[in-house]
Amino acid sequence: QVQLAESGGGLVQAGGSLRLSCAASGGIYRMYNMGWFRQAPGKEREFVAAIYWSGGSIYYGDSVKGRFTISSDNGKNTVYLQMNSLKPEDTATYYCAADRNGIGLQSDYWGQGTQVTVSS
Repeated sequence: QVQLAESGGGLVQAGGSLRLSCAASGGIYRMYNMGWFRQAPGKEREFVAAIYWSGGSIYYGDSVKGRFTISSDNGKNTVYLQMNSLKPEDTATYYCAADRNGIGLQSDYWGQGTQVTVSS
């Protein structure tokens, strides 16, 4: 059983930056692909970024390309999401996900989420 714990959310002004962390425990870290999603009030959960261990492939949602960067620290079993040039529309609860296969809305494991609020 994999447990995921997000941290790093908060309140930031538009144009600012935040770095989210997702610490994984309870599983063999490198067997799981990892990703980030977000959900704003009244909206569907949206894909943000994913990193696949096999081949090191990285993917981003269209709305964050060029502004967000996903990375990992294998020694710490942690995945990061560096968010730059934040916009008010980035305001959402951000969730970390893990899966042995593809990262998507049906991913096997999810964290509790961390709130990001971007003020204009």
